[in-house]
Amino acid sequence: MSTLTAEKTRSYPAYSKALWRRALVTREFAVIALLLIVYVWSLGNVPNFDSPLTLYYLFLDVAPILLIALPMTMVIITGEIDLSVASVVGLSSVLVGVLHQDAGMSIPLAGLLALVVGASCGAVNGFLVAYVGLPSLAVTIGTLALYRGIAVGLLGTTAKTDFPESWTDLAKQRIVDGQPYPMILIPFLILLVAFAWLLHFSSFGRGVYDIGLNDEAARFAGVDVERTKLWLFVLAGVVSAFAGIYYTLRFGSARGDNATGLELQVIAAVLLGGVSIFGGRGALHGVIAGVLLLGVLSSAMRLQGETVNVINIVIGVLLVLSVISTSFLGWASGLARRWARSPDPASDSAGKRSLNR
Repeated sequence: MSTLTAEKTRSYPAYSKALWRRALVTREFAVIALLLIVYVWSLGNVPNFDSPLTLYYLFLDVAPILLIALPMTMVIITGEIDLSVASVVGLSSVLVGVLHQDAGMSIPLAGLLALVVGASCGAVNGFLVAYVGLPSLAVTIGTLALYRGIAVGLLGTTAKTDFPESWTDLAKQRIVDGQPYPMILIPFLILLVAFAWLLHFSSFGRGVYDIGLNDEAARFAGVDVERTKLWLFVLAGVVSAFAGIYYTLRFGSARGDNATGLELQVIAAVLLGGVSIFGGRGALHGVIAGVLLLGVLSSAMRLQGETVNVINIVIGVLLVLSVISTSFLGWASGLARRWARSPDPASDSAGKRSLNR
């Protein structure tokens, strides 16, 4: 009776891999391990890398990527992509400058309107992808040029640089004086908690994964695919606009070409962090580790005097390897399962002889 009861209470995880394998044998854990290895190696081999000032500027540099990577992770998990995020950063930067200096608005009001415009930009992307049915790659390439064109058209080649020192200092202020952690980490951590709950602990997040695995099956399961995708693009637009406000205040300059090329760094970090470009797989802790890994690599190589081209080559190789590893691991796992299921020739021949008797 006790044996029967034990069999009934066993759940699916009891038949799956051991807990330590499910926790440690993952791409996310591999990225975290690689981050720790690179960081420890840099501490011992790169001059001035252990300086608190180095860590402070590292966080300042990766802050926009950390912010935008949060909604980008969810967008890519659904099997879509948003290449217009950097253009939204540039457009919101220009809007803050124009609204503050030309229209006389305060920084909070100008920033609020920039967030509304960012949400509108994301809504345009989401509507065209989700409801019109256009490919997100084509849509966001088009809106990348559109939003950047509007930003450059508003300011031309000029820049708005006269911002209140209280706000520019706030963007660069440390949480605690003498510590290497800038104030921008506080809103990032708040957003990280919100996005982690949304993706990993809510029904909305389960729907995001379902869409990435099979959007038709997700519809049958009751997921509103179109509305989910629309909201994800809106979130990407809002967070990108917020990153644009931070970008403007940190550098004290609003320009139409601000953050050019940032979208490629965001996508590289997300894919390096274990998110599948085909959708349906990924986790935020791996993405954060991927962003920090790229930041540590870039910082260490700059301190060693490497050029931007060399840094881009190293990051590009890492990205290619991360994409290839998904297919390679899938092939290796399938081969191992087939090998495990294949009968032993010796035992098979012995069985046949016993049958013949």
